[in-house]
Amino acid sequence: MARTLNKLSDVSVKAAKKPGRYSDGGGLYLNLTASGSKSWVFMWTPKGATNRREMGLGAYPTVGLAKARIKAADSRSAIDEGRDPIAEKSKEAEKTFGECADLYIASIKSGWRNAKHEYQWRQTLGETYCGSLIPLRVSTITTEHVLKVLSPIWSTKAETASRVRGRIERVLEFAKVKGWRAGENPAAWRGNLRNLLPKRQRLQRGHQPAMPYTEVPAFVARLRKAEAMAARALEFTILTVARSGETLGAQWPEIDFKAKRWNIPKHRMKAGEPHTVPLSSSALALLESLHVDGQKGFIFTRDGENPLSDMAMMMLLRRMKETTITVHGFRSGFRDWCGDSTSFPREVAEAALAHKVGDEVERAYRRSDALEKRRKLMQAWADYLSAPKASNVVKLRG
Repeated sequence: MARTLNKLSDVSVKAAKKPGRYSDGGGLYLNLTASGSKSWVFMWTPKGATNRREMGLGAYPTVGLAKARIKAADSRSAIDEGRDPIAEKSKEAEKTFGECADLYIASIKSGWRNAKHEYQWRQTLGETYCGSLIPLRVSTITTEHVLKVLSPIWSTKAETASRVRGRIERVLEFAKVKGWRAGENPAAWRGNLRNLLPKRQRLQRGHQPAMPYTEVPAFVARLRKAEAMAARALEFTILTVARSGETLGAQWPEIDFKAKRWNIPKHRMKAGEPHTVPLSSSALALLESLHVDGQKGFIFTRDGENPLSDMAMMMLLRRMKETTITVHGFRSGFRDWCGDSTSFPREVAEAALAHKVGDEVERAYRRSDALEKRRKLMQAWADYLSAPKASNVVKLRG
């Protein structure tokens, strides 16, 4: 290409009227159409080729002469270094960590069974934990940046920290595949963070720490005095012996007030099978206190759109000075109460907990006959929780 540069001037570009191409030198041309529109074009012949290639650099006057010359100079440099200006122009601009996280979540969320997963991903990759990463270009993120996120929570919130680290790693792998960063992943565990963070304590397997069932009625009485939405969610969880995720993901269309049932779809159940919870009078009263005609969204929500955080009920327990138990442990307390204080059959108690146990005959029994037996059980449990004294235990029969 010709190397004579800067042939045009701002005056000549503005004054040009005749359709055609006006050379500025170095492959840069002003293109003027019959309609009078003007734009910039860069033209060159690749080494070893016979056909010229051209690339648009923008419309005039949005792109002025000076800016067009800068773009042309960048293109010439790319060609001199063996790069393709068109390929580089078409390459997506590098994203920030926040933008990259949004794109990655959008690309994988179709594989999730319910909206809770997307909410949890956005929570862990959002301002609460990754606020310092969100505005950074993904190519600039280093191990030090990741450590700044993880170090404050690595020992105090071990499970959350582990999830945050893994999700940062996956977002940065996505960025690498998209061509926005190169090199080793600064959030990788092996050969990297494993050598910089203290070893996590191995989790104890088995039952979650539970409050003795004899103490639960008194706890529920305290809970009912709290006004927080997390308190209503925890009370409902205890009354229905549901898992935390089932409660937090509950939506109004799942509630059948007339039939006094909570119909949980299979995609929200651990066993992947739909589950119907017969609602006691206490559970119905709680729902009716929250319900407004026409509501369609989440039941336990602060803003009317998003469910409570998956940590909301646990944090409530901590505020109530209950530091040695878990939300899941109330299910264990219920099961102990069933065995110690009632005569309801084992399969009815297991069905109430949505446990997938027994042979086909037992499971058929659960499907066909256990719902009404479970209704009696859940009402007995609600009555027990509302008893004035935990010691007033009565043998109940299903």
